[in-house]
Amino acid sequence: MPEQPNPPAAATRRIPYVVGAVLIGAVIGFAGVYGFGGLKRRAAAGDSACAGAVELSQRLAPLAHGEVAALTMATAPLKLPDLAFEDGDGKPRKLSEWRGRTVLVNLWATWCVPCRKEMPALENLQIKLGGPKFEVVAINIDTRDPEKPKNFLKDAHLTRIGNFSDQKAKVFQDLKSIGRALGMPTSVLVDGQGCEIATIAGPAEWASDDAVKLITAAVTPPG
Repeated sequence: MPEQPNPPAAATRRIPYVVGAVLIGAVIGFAGVYGFGGLKRRAAAGDSACAGAVELSQRLAPLAHGEVAALTMATAPLKLPDLAFEDGDGKPRKLSEWRGRTVLVNLWATWCVPCRKEMPALENLQIKLGGPKFEVVAINIDTRDPEKPKNFLKDAHLTRIGNFSDQKAKVFQDLKSIGRALGMPTSVLVDGQGCEIATIAGPAEWASDDAVKLITAAVTPPG
């Protein structure tokens, strides 16, 4: 059998560059899919005013089980952007208006089936715990028909959740930019300083005993 010729030296030298290009391409592709989420999280983290939220998160961690086991507890100080949206009357609102209260920020849409299924539980959570210490702020991000979410809330008899909306869905992009919105629904538990306590991607049974105990502990000073 004739001896096979050795590959040209130039071709041999190109192999590491090809492998390197493939690896770089994979990294770029990963970044395109995940938006450099880890880098953005580190960039957004580090606000010293949010150190207390991390301590609170660690205290609550043992309660993040059962119906709220999917919660990701904050491990680094992170202050959320001052999300801007509108109320049912079209009045501009901002997340900073809830300073001093623990808030469960929820992003939902009528085209999101898990979101629709989750809404009654959020309503019941607001009924159980809503008040001067806590509020559910559920923000709809439907971008086409503004009447659709209003009709959904009305037909489902959801009257205790405020009719908040952002027809440009910028609130989703704002949370995505810090790695806190990867899909729908998305919920972030926020302390009275606007700092992250915990985040969950996907629905949860917010009216469950597990959720009520965790949030009650979040709004109760340690004794």
